[in-house]
Amino acid sequence: MRVIFNEELKQVADDLDRMAQDVRKAINGAGEALLKQDVEAAQTVIDGDIEIDALESSIIDQCVRLLARQNPVATDLRVVVSTLRLASTFERMGDLARHVAEGARRTYPASPLPEEAQPVFAEMLEFLSDTADQLIAMLSDRDAKTAEHIILNDDKLDELHHKTFELALSDNITRQQTVDIVLLGRFLERLGDHAVSAARRVVYIVSGFDPSKKPARDEEGAIE
Repeated sequence: MRVIFNEELKQVADDLDRMAQDVRKAINGAGEALLKQDVEAAQTVIDGDIEIDALESSIIDQCVRLLARQNPVATDLRVVVSTLRLASTFERMGDLARHVAEGARRTYPASPLPEEAQPVFAEMLEFLSDTADQLIAMLSDRDAKTAEHIILNDDKLDELHHKTFELALSDNITRQQTVDIVLLGRFLERLGDHAVSAARRVVYIVSGFDPSKKPARDEEGAIE
């Protein structure tokens, strides 16, 4: 029974790794769409969200079967339950990347962002691309140090997000651009929040305790 459990758990872990890789592609594709007005990249992200959703459903089904058939306890139970939460987190990240891609597609061939806003959004997307790389490494190695690095670095993205508010108050942009700056900035900031949530889950899997006293914002009922 233990051999079967380990094999099934490995399959779940492999699917979770695939999900994280798909999320990384979605983030990078959304960045291409937003900064380079690449409508094909936008459509690829939008279409690819179906695969991310399907992986989440598959992981949930597998985890439920593991809980029902194997009755895991202690560390095994922690891994299975945390995997359920990680799959949900990655699904939300895929949705947020899709929202960014949809925003870019809506205004094509023009950008939804005024020229003066693009450097800040480029920094945010570069940060998120690097974070997505770290998420994949963190998952494959169950690396708590990488997870802690993701958690600690989130303040950098928050600082960039605050700059988008200043841009939204500019007198030189249209009302629609103001709306786009606020929404797109919020989507990118939430991607960072979910990355932190995923990192905290990995620390919990490895160590058995949560590295933060405060709940992640996605666990407080915030928007995606």
